[in-house]
Amino acid sequence: MKISEIYNMDIYSDAGQYLGEVRDTIVDLESGEVSRILMEEWKNGDKIEIKKILQQKSVLFRNIKNIGDVVLVSATGMGKKQTESAANPEVSDLAGR
Repeated sequence: MKISEIYNMDIYSDAGQYLGEVRDTIVDLESGEVSRILMEEWKNGDKIEIKKILQQKSVLFRNIKNIGDVVLVSATGMGKKQTESAANPEVSDLAGR
């Protein structure tokens, strides 16, 4: 599957919660693999805005359970605002780069 084929797909948690649509992706250039899908377009902004997108509007690609008509995500792969749980520590590492 090509990355372009998942853009604008709906994203749902495995609990059935609608999270948003795929708007952008983050690709690890060293491995050539998608590391995150974003529910908001990536814009060159300040660190606070970038951190907010990573924490609240993104999903780790490894937490995607299935891609078909929609993107199905494990509840453990969702950001703070989506689950009202603690933020993923990997997010702050990415935002600080």
